[in-house]
Amino acid sequence: MTNSVDALPLEITNLNFTYRIRTTPAINNINLSIKSGELMLVAGASGSGKTTLMRCINGLIPRSYRGVLEGEIKLFGTPITEMEMSDLSQQVGTLLQDPERQIVSSHVMNEVAFGLENLAWERERIIERVDETLDFLNISFLRDRETFTLSGGERQKVALAGILAMHPKVLILDEPLASLDPASAREALELFRRLADDGISIMLVEHRVDEVLGIKPDSVFYLDEGREIYSGNPAGLMDTADYHRIKLPAKVILERAKKDEPISFDPVIKKLSKIKQEDKLLEFKDVTFSYDSSLPDVLHNISFDINKGDVIAVLGHNGAGKSTLVKHALGLLKPTEGDVLLQGLSSKEDTVAHAAETVGYVFQSPGHMLFAPTVEEELSFGPENLKFAEEIIKENVDWAIKTVNLEEYADSPPLALSYGQQKRVSIAAILSMRSRVLVMDEPTAGQDYWNYRSFMDSILEMPGFDSIVFITHDVDLAVVYANRILLLSDGKVMADGSPQEVLGDEEALKACRVLPTSLLEINQERFSQTGRFMRAEELAHVL
Repeated sequence: MTNSVDALPLEITNLNFTYRIRTTPAINNINLSIKSGELMLVAGASGSGKTTLMRCINGLIPRSYRGVLEGEIKLFGTPITEMEMSDLSQQVGTLLQDPERQIVSSHVMNEVAFGLENLAWERERIIERVDETLDFLNISFLRDRETFTLSGGERQKVALAGILAMHPKVLILDEPLASLDPASAREALELFRRLADDGISIMLVEHRVDEVLGIKPDSVFYLDEGREIYSGNPAGLMDTADYHRIKLPAKVILERAKKDEPISFDPVIKKLSKIKQEDKLLEFKDVTFSYDSSLPDVLHNISFDINKGDVIAVLGHNGAGKSTLVKHALGLLKPTEGDVLLQGLSSKEDTVAHAAETVGYVFQSPGHMLFAPTVEEELSFGPENLKFAEEIIKENVDWAIKTVNLEEYADSPPLALSYGQQKRVSIAAILSMRSRVLVMDEPTAGQDYWNYRSFMDSILEMPGFDSIVFITHDVDLAVVYANRILLLSDGKVMADGSPQEVLGDEEALKACRVLPTSLLEINQERFSQTGRFMRAEELAHVL
């Protein structure tokens, strides 16, 4: 080995990779380097090659993902082709986008200790390092928890603890904010900044560019269709990036959109509000729930209705009970106390199969849903089981694939796609069933700005849905698309009302770890002029 203390932690030269099942390169002629203690933001739309780049660095390409690899990657002067995987994994730590894929142990303590155990450390030393890492991340309270009881955001933190316990010199973070509430995301970003300041080289791949800019990344690497578009300081990204595809700060979008032709926006929220009727589709009556009688209640005495025309955003901190709550809508969970009525029928008397004819549920983790050999077969499964006519199935599947922009992947295996693409397949699988009530858990996690706007617009414009409920940590998604917001904290409903009412209560937001965004602030400032919340591109031509 030629490892040198003076060598750069990471240096990539003329890197190309084409997957075995593809004819065009996923990344093309990539050149970049990272210095010690540098925090680099890697930005780009879905499918731009970000995940492929990371797989090349951490050795998953070509060991797990096969294809044609060209170019060179060096860690501290040593080509990674000369390194054993065990040595590479100690130098490079990778936090995957989906924590479900990363957690292998049933208890938090064991999960964080897993890598150290594989290095044959002594037990006392492992316990000391685990406790030190949990304390560093402020999650010592999770130490003795079972991993299956954790929320998505808590799993993400535990997965990160397992990596940091190994003391990597290079840290690759793949969409680390996707499962985190706004306050946790800010804390995580501040932690990443601190880790970089302590000397760790960090490559941070993230769609939530606006938030990452808040910690002043040292550099930005912007990809599109596998090629470098921009590499340099963060300020240069504001003028270079396509603001339709990359979520830039609202004020930047506002100024750039003023120079472009106005885009026609259909105010779907107004349209849905007009058709709203006193037609109760779902009723939650004093719902209390616990996963086990020996554990504390997760939900506490919750009551609210879901009516025709509602587009409800469910906001709240990690572990607030959001996913647990919406799983009651389909009867996946039954109340410990109280009742849930679907069009007057108690979930305790109903079956999930029957409820699925009315309620479509998109899980937070696509891995919990996907199983079919191809995307097209995945989307056909639901309508076939609901006994739809063959021509209707084809029509629904074609529409659903188009809605989530995955036409070119119709014949691909869903589980071979990226996390963001899998997420879109899971949404399309429910869209193809044309349920009256659509329930989505974190629908935009792992999605670029253009894709999530595209499918949310399509969903809201379809006449088939009577009501839509979505859990989200993306406050801007609630600002633009919801006509009602449910704010949860510690298993209780803290607020239920219009976006203007709920998002205007700063104390309630703070208590629920929900932070105002630049788009929310602009909308609140100009609400007297506009009369409704709007996306930045629209505000540019209205103000």
